[in-house]
Amino acid sequence: MGRSARARRASTIAGRIALLLGASGVLHMVRPGTFVRIVPRGLPARTTTYASGVAELAIAAGLLVPRTRRRAGLAAAALFLAVFPANVKMARDLLDNPRSPRPLRIVALLRLPLQLPLLAWALRIARHARP
Repeated sequence: MGRSARARRASTIAGRIALLLGASGVLHMVRPGTFVRIVPRGLPARTTTYASGVAELAIAAGLLVPRTRRRAGLAAAALFLAVFPANVKMARDLLDNPRSPRPLRIVALLRLPLQLPLLAWALRIARHARP
């Protein structure tokens, strides 16, 4: 695959991740309680929730603009690493609660390995974005 084809593919992936991050960022703003519960102890939960929502929205916007796509790809990779502890906490909380619905438990567990391809795609965007 040539450089131009890789750049087009990275652009397509960037659009998809931008959609995912944009939707998640909006959810952080309109349904913060869902996210406040999974913020690891020691962090200000509400502030962290809103800050991560703003970060998701900003990164989504950056991924859509070719000029900022490389930096936004790196920022997305950093974000995926940063939110991993919250995803682990959510999975543990759901698994520890015998009343939590089985589908939520399954989704929480499946979400953990999903971080790896998201991280890889974000790095691919950064690597192949046109300068």
